[in-house]
Amino acid sequence: MTYSLETIVSRAKRRAFAYPGSEIYGGLANARDLWPYWVQLRRNIMDTRWRCFVQERDDMVGLDASILMNSRVREASGHIANFSDPLVDCKKCKARERADKLIENYIEKHQISLTDVHVEFGVKSLAVESRTFEQQTAFLSVFKVKCPECWSSDWTQPKKFNLMFKTQQWVIDWEGKDIYLRPETAQGIFVNFKNILDTTRVRIPFWVAQIGKSFRNEITPGNFMFRVREFEQMEIEYFIPDDVEIGLKMLKSRKEMSEKWRTEQIGIKKDRLRFREHDASELSFYSKGTVDVEYEFPRWRWELQGIAYRTDYDLSQHQKTSGKDMQYTDPMTGRRYLPHCVEPSRGLTRAILTVMIDAYDEEEYTNQKWEKEIRTVARFNPNIAPVKFAILPLIKKDEIQVKLGEDLFHKLSKKYFCEYDDNGAIGKRYRRQDEIWTPYCITFDQQSVEEYHADPASVTVTLRDRDTMSQQRFLVSDIEFMK
Repeated sequence: MTYSLETIVSRAKRRAFAYPGSEIYGGLANARDLWPYWVQLRRNIMDTRWRCFVQERDDMVGLDASILMNSRVREASGHIANFSDPLVDCKKCKARERADKLIENYIEKHQISLTDVHVEFGVKSLAVESRTFEQQTAFLSVFKVKCPECWSSDWTQPKKFNLMFKTQQWVIDWEGKDIYLRPETAQGIFVNFKNILDTTRVRIPFWVAQIGKSFRNEITPGNFMFRVREFEQMEIEYFIPDDVEIGLKMLKSRKEMSEKWRTEQIGIKKDRLRFREHDASELSFYSKGTVDVEYEFPRWRWELQGIAYRTDYDLSQHQKTSGKDMQYTDPMTGRRYLPHCVEPSRGLTRAILTVMIDAYDEEEYTNQKWEKEIRTVARFNPNIAPVKFAILPLIKKDEIQVKLGEDLFHKLSKKYFCEYDDNGAIGKRYRRQDEIWTPYCITFDQQSVEEYHADPASVTVTLRDRDTMSQQRFLVSDIEFMK
């Protein structure tokens, strides 16, 4: 069964995952302050990815490039000239929308073919950059694309809306030099390409990974944390020989690696994932192949990751603009060339929201009084669960139970994020942990106390499994070494 986004958002706020930013001042559109469980969930996903793709490989290096960069970097990458959305306003209700998204949604819904669009407007590609503002205006008018708010079909002319946040270097207002908050993390990798070659032992083919904040001045932020102005990305650039056949093979390989990581490491259901290859009409001009990794949600499909074979476009642009030689010299043959690049770009913020949606469940169970109840539970993969263990003394006033529980909490907390909870009936405490998606609850009881008095090394506890609600007894010493 699937649940609405509103249900997930309500649960996230109730259980300290995310709150509206600046809430006491009325908030800021779609800005969120991330609370303890979200922060830990984010950390776990980041650590899992870093371990799989950097720590466990000998051909990958990590990087953390600056958010603020010389504006010529954005000039070379094309962001200053081209990183914009076509903004249109509904003349009736004043709703503000992206013309390209209105068109894409209409094409998908009504199965409009490239032939139809070409005959009507002379468009040779469905890719966004292939449509002029005039063609987009004509499309909205001819096909009478409706406003999603009021169902009117009367739109203003598209206006260029640059997605980068601009600031200034120096302190006197409006007398400084324009610089930009980065809209993606990839360019920091490209401009450091030669530095990485010169200071590490990597040789092509090799990977560079980065996790960091990006900023986009979205026209229509929304859907909780799906489209926000401040977000985090997990990007990798894979530098390979200048061979298209190799690049296309690596594109396919990255697609398979992405599916394995999502399903095995962070627990996304395989049947909810979609891998959509762009056809020739959709490809960006610099791409030889692109795959979108999408998640199937009840009301829509959203993109989690783009995997693009970008050829040598980025390095060639920086070589041209900076005047610096970005070529690679093969140590075996001496041949010099500009490497090609395959880029898997993941949204970390979207990954977090997706696992929250994918894991959420409400199920009926029979309590100890043989009554039917509904429990809220999210079946997070233990790799990424915000809280790994909850320590629950059965009786708060029992000094031995409390002592044993606190001792185990302090030991486990050195390795895992844990919680200690001795407030309320044990059943309610289990429900609380189910709602924050803790995979294991550890309960000290009277038997634990008796075992402690007989032999402190023989103390056992009840370990409750979140998903099955089954309970087994384990030695405390065995719990300490659980993975």
